[in-house]
Amino acid sequence: METETCIDSMDFKVRELLKEARLECSSLLTKLVDDTVSAIKSAIDKIPEGLQMGGNSDGRFLKVTADWAPGFVRDIGADKAEFKFKKPKSIEIGGSYSIGCIAKPDVNIDLLLRLPKECFHEKDYLNYRYHAKRCLYLCVIKKHLKSSSSIQKVEWSALQNEARKPVLVVYPAANLGEVPGLFIRIIPTATSLFDLSKLNMKRNNVRALNAGDDPQPTPIYNCSILEDMYLEEKSNFVKKTFSGWKELGEALILLKVWARLRSSIYVHDCLNGFLISIIVSYLVAKNKINRDMMPMGIFRATLKFIEIHPLWKHGLYFPMLDQNASSKGNEQLNSLTRFNLAFRISSVAYPELQDEVALTLRCLEKCRDGGFEEIFTTKIDNAAKYDYCIRLNLKGNSEVYSLGFCLDEECWRVYEQDVHSLLNQGLTDRAKFIRVIWRNTYSDFNVENGLSALDSEPLFVGISVSSVEKAFRVVDIGPNAEKKDEALMFRKFWGEKAELRRFQDGKIAESTVWESKQGTRHLILKRIIEFLLGRHLSLSKKDIVPVVDQLDFCLLHDGKDPVSHSAKLLGTFEELSKRLRSIEDVPLKISSVQPLDSAFRFTSVFPPEPHPLANKKVDVARLHNLTPFCVQSLELEGSGNWPMDDVLIEKTKSVFLLKIAE
Repeated sequence: METETCIDSMDFKVRELLKEARLECSSLLTKLVDDTVSAIKSAIDKIPEGLQMGGNSDGRFLKVTADWAPGFVRDIGADKAEFKFKKPKSIEIGGSYSIGCIAKPDVNIDLLLRLPKECFHEKDYLNYRYHAKRCLYLCVIKKHLKSSSSIQKVEWSALQNEARKPVLVVYPAANLGEVPGLFIRIIPTATSLFDLSKLNMKRNNVRALNAGDDPQPTPIYNCSILEDMYLEEKSNFVKKTFSGWKELGEALILLKVWARLRSSIYVHDCLNGFLISIIVSYLVAKNKINRDMMPMGIFRATLKFIEIHPLWKHGLYFPMLDQNASSKGNEQLNSLTRFNLAFRISSVAYPELQDEVALTLRCLEKCRDGGFEEIFTTKIDNAAKYDYCIRLNLKGNSEVYSLGFCLDEECWRVYEQDVHSLLNQGLTDRAKFIRVIWRNTYSDFNVENGLSALDSEPLFVGISVSSVEKAFRVVDIGPNAEKKDEALMFRKFWGEKAELRRFQDGKIAESTVWESKQGTRHLILKRIIEFLLGRHLSLSKKDIVPVVDQLDFCLLHDGKDPVSHSAKLLGTFEELSKRLRSIEDVPLKISSVQPLDSAFRFTSVFPPEPHPLANKKVDVARLHNLTPFCVQSLELEGSGNWPMDDVLIEKTKSVFLLKIAE
């Protein structure tokens, strides 16, 4: 009966959540979207193809050159960027709006604009030529959209934080109270622009990227172009899957609500709304989801798939392999024409995604009311997720893009990896998770002026410690002195912090020592991080902002940190435990002594201090004016075979305590 009540309660709450989260397309909203899309199409139709702009005039065509966005073309390193403007082949609504699955409060509509093949050469997949022309094409459109009376403003944004792939954000002139902040994103697509075999993962398409005379593969760059080439096909695949399937749409809303509440996974190198819809569609195609399932069943099935399928390693390929095709045919399709939809998911982000999924599935099984509040209403932002939060101010730091803004990956993604790798090596088993996220693109950045301004937002580092004991460890033991190569690498990494020490077991090894008082052990990680970032990335302490000790002054009592007495407290507890366990003449043998008070866990606001009179030698001159008569008591727990009768329990306790007192 209790289980049935729990299920009914969960179903009711889910239905109410869906009513609140799902955007219902009213007639007013539909009219606003249709009118704005029509205004966009009308403005684009008015772009004159017979007028010369930005190049040498011959009066017959609109010639677009790098002068439309000189900074962008320069910074991405495109070697050719010039074309005759042609109007887009098609403009269609895609994304969540097209399948009726927009989850509030973020309301935006994706408009897919197919780039005309006439504006590109067959080898424009090389050396960022495609990215340059893609941006220049949007520059022309942006200029003409500004003249429309139905459009309030047009800004730049980036597709999944990828600065080399800008998109236009269009705000309607009319305001609708039910959807404040509504905007339309114009996203270019590149259907059939290039030969797919030229963009397989083993090819090099950025000639500046090489190791000596050997060109290096550019899989991320290639995927960046393939993403645009498959965007319309993926969108149609999702539309077809969700068409007329109410429960599937509701499950997608639940998954979006769940993901958005978790800042560590709803980010550019992990999940986004479109990828979630692709994963759900993929599971439908693989018969892992069927029409007999309810929204929560689909929600659970999707999470279980994410938990066991390593998206970052094996990928999620599109189009899917034909089950009836030959293995040879499938192998050829896999290597030449298939695109990994999950190429943005990093090897660092995926373990955290798996951890969040595992926690959610556990909540579904163990928590009250099916874990509804924990799963769908509790915000798990970075401050709640991580034990240590650090921000790195990198504005004006030329080291970020010293090798160029864009090779295979963008310089900001490379810097994320460098910081993660450095901290992962330095913190070793102190950290369970290290998350490095740089949301470098910001609202309305000026694409035309280039990418150098995209360092104004701070880089975020979140650290979850593996355990307090490991995180607060004072000494890190490195390789043995006999292992000369490893010892040399250790000294090179740690510099002046490395020292050769002999330990109690006779072992002689390299080590690092972080001397610290008991009350400042929580700052050891901060000191390690500041040292590593300063030594290897030349960052000054003023550019490293850790959120760790800003409120420590609140814990001081009479100018001292009471935690400094914790070592004496634990020592006293150990001594008392030994004495209690050694007592023989008591009604019940004491088998163990368990501390219950918060002071034993270092979480007491005012831990007990030694009483000034509880010493053999008392310095009367140093006693406080008001010395307390009582000593603060702490709770302990003893265990044994207690009688069942209430009266006997009370009598036994009295005898027990009297004997202990003796």
